Amino acid sequence: MPRLRLSALLLAWLCASGAALDLAQVFAWGRMFAGYARHESLAAAASETLDPSKPCDLCRAVTKAREQSKESQPAIPAAGADRLLLVCERPAPVVLNPSRPVWTEIRREAPASWSLTVPVPPPRVSAA
Repeated sequence: MPRLRLSALLLAWLCASGAALDLAQVFAWGRMFAGYARHESLAAAASETLDPSKPCDLCRAVTKAREQSKESQPAIPAAGADRLLLVCERPAPVVLNPSRPVWTEIRREAPASWSLTVPVPPPRVSAA
């Protein structure tokens, strides 16, 4: 499972940073080089592969995608222009009241009759 998460994170980073287009360009050059190397020498195949006047369909698609991504990027404000002001709003400080809490008095009422003696003596065990 950690490998899947790491792979997904790496793929997301590649797509967000534009490195996916670089990988597509390298793939296109590899395909072009393999095609030219079948009929020509390696030096000639490398020269024709990197010749900007002979792009393949995949190279054109990568170039078009790069141009579109540059158009959709937000413009960076020039120096002296209105700057982006980041504000961090802090919550009001919590102040605890050091005074003692006010407790309500508990009223205790005495019972109607109070006796200290037991009204009936307890039963005794008879010795048999």
